[in-house]
Amino acid sequence: MKVLLATDGSTQSTTALRAASRLLRRDSAEFDLLCVAPEFYSPKGKAGKDAKKSARMVKAYRDQIQVEARERLIHAQAMLATLGVEAGIRVEVGSPARVITQLAVEYDITVVGAHDQYTRSKPGLGPIASRVVAAVPGAVLVGRELSETSKQWRILAAVDGSFAAEEALDLMASSLQINEAEITLMHVVETPWVHLGLDREWFDYPQEVTDLGGSTAGRTFKDELQREADIVVEIARRQLERLGLSATTVITEGDPALEILSEAEKGDYDLIVIGATGETDLKHNLLGSVSTKVAQAALCSVLVVKFIE
Repeated sequence: MKVLLATDGSTQSTTALRAASRLLRRDSAEFDLLCVAPEFYSPKGKAGKDAKKSARMVKAYRDQIQVEARERLIHAQAMLATLGVEAGIRVEVGSPARVITQLAVEYDITVVGAHDQYTRSKPGLGPIASRVVAAVPGAVLVGRELSETSKQWRILAAVDGSFAAEEALDLMASSLQINEAEITLMHVVETPWVHLGLDREWFDYPQEVTDLGGSTAGRTFKDELQREADIVVEIARRQLERLGLSATTVITEGDPALEILSEAEKGDYDLIVIGATGETDLKHNLLGSVSTKVAQAALCSVLVVKFIE
């Protein structure tokens, strides 16, 4: 397993590195620390007026910024060493979000802090973390503060029957230190009457349903969704069982992102694991996916695992 650890020296990125060092398996992992120094931009209105002078300014800036970036990496490398993690270092210059996204294709997991050094006081995710979560084709771990006294991780794994959720469970089992973790599988039955403009009573109205044997029975739409939810959770539970893991299960009803966030906060979980389909079309960019909303608003660390066909 190859892990890319992005840092800018900020408190948030350091928190993410610490979380990753405690959550991720180290026995067969290769870690690389990355610091992306921002590109040089000439003062407005002065670019191109003196090509030689501009070239000297760019070179001086690049030399200095790379020294500073390397110092941040060496400091982060030393900190990780005290936690038992050996990591290589790499310095790049450019747009942080773009560089991290480009390099992420070489790695199995990319680790970022919720904020960079300029947005650390704001809630949710900073602009760099948001773009990385949305654009990286693989798995992204948004590392947040972990309890120093926790002896057993509490992991909330959201499942919906998709290939992305299945991929997320596989990665969770292979990459996290979870042999003694307390895992909860959660499925949220969406409330369709809200989206369709229907009353709640319609949801409970008996519908004529034909089962696989050809017989007809009167069941409510809610009964059918509950039956599907039971199947989804049972398949996920068996998947973990095959991987040598056990889990408790939770099935709720409502808005998936809100219900997952509520359960994570109520249950004081250390990590949320969630799959994402990786769509980048206009609809998903505007509305936001469940995984994006969870990564944005969660108080704990979030592992988002993409599945792209």
